[in-house]
Amino acid sequence: MAKIAIVEDDLAIAQMYRLKFEALGHHVEIAENGKLGLELCERLKPDLLLLDLMMPEMNGDEMLEKMRATEWGKGIKVIILTNVGEQEAPEKLKSLHVRDYIVKAEMTPSQVAEVAKKELEAA
Repeated sequence: MAKIAIVEDDLAIAQMYRLKFEALGHHVEIAENGKLGLELCERLKPDLLLLDLMMPEMNGDEMLEKMRATEWGKGIKVIILTNVGEQEAPEKLKSLHVRDYIVKAEMTPSQVAEVAKKELEAA
């Protein structure tokens, strides 16, 4: 059972992914913005983080930059899960060790779960 953090400001989307991952046997916690997401990740130390980019309080890229600057946050696997096209994504994401980039509108929750499974199994 993996620990998964979902940082997403759209609660309906976050709950949909939570239900999907819990049905697969994972422990899932949600935060609704980058500020709360940073606190969640520090406490939970998840095996995988699904991170939206456009959020109130603190954007996902800013949260990821702050997380990567900590000892506890360096090794967390991160999948960007957003509706911002990869071409429009902040350039700094490339240096923040993102494992995958998913546009929400282009994949079903089951497809996202498959990507997450592969990342969790990868060394």
